Amino acid sequence: MAAHASFPKKRGLNPDDAMKKLWQAALPGPAVRTGQSSKEETTTVAQLSLDIESVKGFLDPEEGNALYQYALEASQAAPCFEIGAYCGKSTVYMGSACRERGGVLYSLDHHRGSEEHQPGEAYHDADLLDQESGIFDSFREFRRTLSRAGLEETVVPIVASSEIAGRGWVTPLSMVFIDGGHSYESALCDYRTWSGHIVQGGFLVIHDIFPDPEEGGQAPFDIWKKALASALFEEVEIVQTLGILRRV
Repeated sequence: MAAHASFPKKRGLNPDDAMKKLWQAALPGPAVRTGQSSKEETTTVAQLSLDIESVKGFLDPEEGNALYQYALEASQAAPCFEIGAYCGKSTVYMGSACRERGGVLYSLDHHRGSEEHQPGEAYHDADLLDQESGIFDSFREFRRTLSRAGLEETVVPIVASSEIAGRGWVTPLSMVFIDGGHSYESALCDYRTWSGHIVQGGFLVIHDIFPDPEEGGQAPFDIWKKALASALFEEVEIVQTLGILRRV
């Protein structure tokens, strides 16, 4: 993981706290009011190096552009982080913004697919099945996307589960995007593992929020409500099914 600078030890302030304070100082001003967008005042469409429709994935272009805009703001201060890359569609949006700001995007995915990607399920793609092992594997396609988008020097892939990757994680993050497994256990693990690393003023972004159970699964919406109930986050806006919260 990212190396830390050396800080003198002071009473009540350990090196990790000192690093957080430096990054917090670099973030934009105080948290916005609920419902008020904190994106840069621009309607600029995400500047991407490839045709995004050529990348496999399920992200709406409006949601992708929102990811780009928030990462553009956040990555000035500290690394961004995504959970659930699949073949790299969200990675291209966030990674392109991080590259523009000289930042870094950590991209976490075990690349074995979520429940709905397995053989026989609704969103299974036979092209992503490893013919030798018979196991779903999106990592090769993900690497291909990074190469095509020119993001290999910006995006750091982490091929692991949230639980494993989070055990030794200490780097503060300016933006965390959760789009991993949609079972309640998986979504809750992602939220509990990574939300605590978001610096004050940083963003927690959750995909596939459906308040109406008739429209979609409830796990992402459940962790959205949990984040709001914690009083550690406030709502910024919702773009399609993409919910943006800000750490207060």
